[in-house]
Amino acid sequence: MNTKPHQQLLSLEGRAAIVTGGAKGIGQGIVYRLAEAGASVLVADLDEAVAEATAQELTAKGWKAKSFKVDVSDEAQVQAMITACKDEFGSVDILVNNAGIYPPVPVAQMSEEDFERVMHVNLRSVFLTTKHVAEVMKPQGGGKIINITSIDALHPSMVGLAHYDASKHGAWGFTKNSALELAEHKIWVNAIAPGGIATPGVVAMSSGASAEQMAASTKAFIAAIPMHRMGESDEIGMVALFLASDMASYITGTQIVVDGGALLS
Repeated sequence: MNTKPHQQLLSLEGRAAIVTGGAKGIGQGIVYRLAEAGASVLVADLDEAVAEATAQELTAKGWKAKSFKVDVSDEAQVQAMITACKDEFGSVDILVNNAGIYPPVPVAQMSEEDFERVMHVNLRSVFLTTKHVAEVMKPQGGGKIINITSIDALHPSMVGLAHYDASKHGAWGFTKNSALELAEHKIWVNAIAPGGIATPGVVAMSSGASAEQMAASTKAFIAAIPMHRMGESDEIGMVALFLASDMASYITGTQIVVDGGALLS
């Protein structure tokens, strides 16, 4: 049997990646691992300053990265992002749809604008990026698309996230069907479903709560996780590297749950 050494399987040398929401949190964990493996990475984010700072951190290590400001729910901006990656790095081989928002609000208080905003950022963006990046990947001979969903795509985690859960169920369904459509073009489409990950976004959800309330909420949340801890952004980054690499050469239409065993409980 003719097999590649594992170092070659995990190498992303010569490939270019776009990571949306790549400036911080889970996105930052992903861009770090892809860049470390040799990919040229476009750090795409609505927060231009933080995206640039993240890109500079990567280039300071001798890796290849550029930042790009984008609203992923806007089709023209999505097209411009993909063009920028191709112009800067020569191709688009990997797309990670990580951008997402989760402002908690019960359905009874949820406005149409609340619902639409979450759906546009979390789901419409996945459609737009997949549609346009696939047209770049097809003539290149293939590529990898990785959608960051959530364990909420499988089971609700808390009251107040009905719009978020709807968007993530949609992203998971879109992942499977687009994987079916794009397989003949050698474009593999998969998803990662994170559980509780310690990120700035998770902290922001607790804004307004007292220190005592936050401590009690965190303790209860962690108690329900069999591993008894929150995950780290790098633990999502490592799975993204696996799916982006040749290690995942025969995987498409799959969702990898990374939750410390939370769904077991």
